[in-house]
Amino acid sequence: MVSFDFNPGHKRTNSGLNEYILGVIAKNEKKYNIKPFTEEGTRKPSLDASLRFNHLIEELHGKTGQQVVVLIDEYDKPLLDLLGTDKPADNEQLKANRELLRNFFSTFKATDQHLRFVMLTGVTKFSQVTMFSGFNQPDDISLDQDYDTLLGITEEELYSTFADGISELAAAENKTEEQTKERMKMRYDGYHFSERMKDVYNPFSILNALKKKKQRDYWFDSGTPEYVVRLMASTHENVMKYTNEEHQLDEFMKYKADTARPLPMLFQAGYLTIKGYDPDWDTYRLDFPNQEVKRGFITLLANDYLEPKENAEGWVKKMLKAMQTGDTELVRRLFTSFLAETPYSMRPKKDLKDRELYFHYTFYLLMRLISCYTVYTEKQLSEGRADCIVETPKYIYIFEFKLDGTAAEALQQIEDRGYAKAYESDGRMIYKIGASFSSKTGTVEEWEVIH
Repeated sequence: MVSFDFNPGHKRTNSGLNEYILGVIAKNEKKYNIKPFTEEGTRKPSLDASLRFNHLIEELHGKTGQQVVVLIDEYDKPLLDLLGTDKPADNEQLKANRELLRNFFSTFKATDQHLRFVMLTGVTKFSQVTMFSGFNQPDDISLDQDYDTLLGITEEELYSTFADGISELAAAENKTEEQTKERMKMRYDGYHFSERMKDVYNPFSILNALKKKKQRDYWFDSGTPEYVVRLMASTHENVMKYTNEEHQLDEFMKYKADTARPLPMLFQAGYLTIKGYDPDWDTYRLDFPNQEVKRGFITLLANDYLEPKENAEGWVKKMLKAMQTGDTELVRRLFTSFLAETPYSMRPKKDLKDRELYFHYTFYLLMRLISCYTVYTEKQLSEGRADCIVETPKYIYIFEFKLDGTAAEALQQIEDRGYAKAYESDGRMIYKIGASFSSKTGTVEEWEVIH
């Protein structure tokens, strides 16, 4: 078996990429005592990665009598790191890296009789940009039922193989094993890679949680890929519209690195997964896999879209505590301060419609950030849509916002349209909050509360 990992960033340069490939080949030549392919007329090992790799595969088959297995992880990383940067030098480097990889992958066609199988993982289908033109067309198994649990941990595997680890984690966190399993499921489970909806857990997060005996957001905290950050910065779409919505297969599976159409990239990179399938209409419902991804992605969006001085994650913790204790004055101060720290340049100035869309999206992001509580935005009630309703164990918050209006107008709408009627028999305390945003200052202008 020969394996390549194209993830580390130094492979974004042509020389670094070629050096890495040659290094892996040399390591395997030494391991299996194979004489390197040499340049014509010399005794020096060839610096042509494709020729040398071709020779290695043929020799390995002849030496061992077994066909060769090749594994390539994140094969598209040397290209993704250079996409969408708008730098002329990166565009030239992108072409060079693509050509190098095209020649490298052509080895598989030339050595087909010596190979048992080749497996590549990545988030884009670069066959659409001729990178695989010299390669027998690979079989895309992304949504194949035969492989839908191949790269994750099923619940059965988790409970049987890691039983001792779960017991130790439960003891370390002072929880019962059932409580620990429930928390792990909400935080790390929820990926589906076929229509049969077989659950798989994130193996990276599971193994880290068991090793460190602490449940944290390990996968997202391990680092957000640069191309995702650029994707969020360059797209003009509200990417949240993709969540909990029905999509045709082509919408998220005909994928290439395209900032104009971020849905396929978000799905392939693991930020969205299949949460439902309708066989009658052949449509798929996509949403966040679990709490870990949801929290991390919304925080990424808020930090990138709003560019606040305070990191959104710190703001969320303060807001959750304020809402948990019913401290509406602190809720007001937190909203006001967060929005006040958003750069003036981020706020649209053209017309009322743009300004309204900006404030709706801003508020939507902030509400989704605190969605470990039950949060409804634009909730349909009997007499209209409430801007936002947040339900906590002890309190219910009904928000109505007006742009360049008054808090009194917002409260009057809550009363006139009876937004609180659905909760009349609920034992929790209800807070009706009317607030006005100022397009001039970019933050909360007025705030009134009735309970």
